[in-house]
Amino acid sequence: MLNVAPPQDILNRPNPIGIEQAEAALVEHYPRLTRLAYLVLPPSLGRNRRVVTAHALVQRSLPRGRGAGEGPIPAPRREDPGYGFVRRQVVRQALEAGLPLRRRAWPKRAQLPPVLPQVWGLRLFPRSGGADELALDQRLSALSGPGRAAYVLRGLDGLGDAELRRELAAVGVEDPAAAVAEAGAPDASAALLASAEFDPCSLQARPTDLMRRRQHARAALVATAAVVVCGALLGLPGDGWGPDGAAAPSYARNPAAEAALDPAQVVRVRSAAWRTSARTDFSVWPARGALTGDSELLRRALAVWARPGKSVHVSATPGTPSGPPMGAPQLLYAGRVDGARIVLFYDGMRIARYAEPLDGQSGAALDFARVDGADAASAEALVVGRTDGNVRYLTAPWVREAAVRDLLDPSAAPRPLHRDADGVTAPLVSPAQARDCTSWDVLQLRDDSGAALLTDLGELAPARLTWGAPDAPKDITSAAAREAWARTACLLPTVRSHGVRTVNSWQFAKQTLPETGGTAAWLCTRADTWSGTDGQVLAQFQAPAPRPGTAGAVAARAENTAACGPRQPHVLAGVLWKSHGGHWYVLAAGSEDLARVGVTGGVEAEEHGHLLAVRTQEGARAQLTGRLADGTTVNALR
Repeated sequence: MLNVAPPQDILNRPNPIGIEQAEAALVEHYPRLTRLAYLVLPPSLGRNRRVVTAHALVQRSLPRGRGAGEGPIPAPRREDPGYGFVRRQVVRQALEAGLPLRRRAWPKRAQLPPVLPQVWGLRLFPRSGGADELALDQRLSALSGPGRAAYVLRGLDGLGDAELRRELAAVGVEDPAAAVAEAGAPDASAALLASAEFDPCSLQARPTDLMRRRQHARAALVATAAVVVCGALLGLPGDGWGPDGAAAPSYARNPAAEAALDPAQVVRVRSAAWRTSARTDFSVWPARGALTGDSELLRRALAVWARPGKSVHVSATPGTPSGPPMGAPQLLYAGRVDGARIVLFYDGMRIARYAEPLDGQSGAALDFARVDGADAASAEALVVGRTDGNVRYLTAPWVREAAVRDLLDPSAAPRPLHRDADGVTAPLVSPAQARDCTSWDVLQLRDDSGAALLTDLGELAPARLTWGAPDAPKDITSAAAREAWARTACLLPTVRSHGVRTVNSWQFAKQTLPETGGTAAWLCTRADTWSGTDGQVLAQFQAPAPRPGTAGAVAARAENTAACGPRQPHVLAGVLWKSHGGHWYVLAAGSEDLARVGVTGGVEAEEHGHLLAVRTQEGARAQLTGRLADGTTVNALR
């Protein structure tokens, strides 16, 4: 819907706008303009990238000459055409940033990561909101770029449909009417656009992975030296064993590297090895599939792994290196799945998945996932194929039964899931690819130790879902655990594609609400990654709800924290809650080991125990603190 052709020469338009006038409007309305850019930018960029890009787009929006015409500008402040001009530049660039990169075409400046501003060693993101803001963010991510721009311009600047169509046409949208229709009619949730969740000028800062940053610095020095040493090897002659498909040209003749590319040396584990092995992980998976004997397919897969060509789509979960294997990898699977030839390798640290169409090698894909430290619980399945919103899994040889459960329907029985002789499941709907959270199908696998639930979060290795205290999580088998997860499932997209290994949900408190409001549950949901860093924690407030699948309210959200984990099994969170009688309360709850909970800011109170409920005013900004029996302070999760 977006017209990417360059705009007409603005110097030839009437009503010139001076650079001083535009600069004054930019300075005056800078917070509004950056918020507008942040909301229109595609959410797939991530919050840190969106924050930095929003500031960069606004700062690049001044006219280049001393005067520039923009014609009649529909804006809420008609006496300030400078604001209307700068707003158009911001919206145009934000829409261009969401365009896909095209081959044989120079990318637009907005499509590239911003050079400035940059903050070395920090990740910046707006303050976290509640469940309503999360729902609005998910709604905006489901809209196209022009539809998102129409929704935001209507909600922030109050433009009517006619003004929206003119404004979208002015920034290059091909079908403004369709974008306005996609945005829909105004609703109450548009008021949340002004909340702190979407304010890129009011930020929180967290450090990046310090150890990884040091490793990257050392790796850069080593890589520079390697380029100098190996430069002379680029032109060395020599042939491989055969055609390498979509692989790039060979760049070195290293004997160890070439041995890793020989399909005859691929490790193949015997089918019954897992029964007698001291280990129960991917290292004892046998080689399965109808194409395990296809040497040419294995040769192409290994060559592409070592040297992916320009046509190969390469992806890796966060914290996963995508370099070539250090030695001959283990073959897990080679077969045909949904119109593609699939090969799965394991090199002791990573799973590598190679896929190519049945009718050739063009459009090959190479995916990596980190799985070091896997055990029997986390090595029960791998994603072997995705097609049309569905996913297929390859299950471990020790899995006896496979079924499907809908997390949003805790009372429903599991549905049997067929597996073929190689352990590949029938397709099931992938919640990682769904746009709406109307159901959440998870894979239930049963072995000799019990039944485990695994969910697709957009990666090769599905995440295992558990329930209970952080030091002793268990599989989700009880009715209480399923009911709590039914209200948690729709929050899982916030940890999608982060290299998540396990997601544990823990009910750390129950609280009787004031004014006979019923009983609420407090839950802490922690997503831990394969890399061991960048874990995420959500604190939930689950008030009584009419339906089992009603999502809980996000009371707090944090990254890179030990809270709610085995190393620090303490948590404290709070919310502002409105009773049926219209009164506002500060509600707080901590884990049962808290001896005191206190609140300051607008209201001051302290309670013995781990629960607190204090009458307050709407909009109060309370600060919570807790103490253990030994006097140790526990800060509220944020």
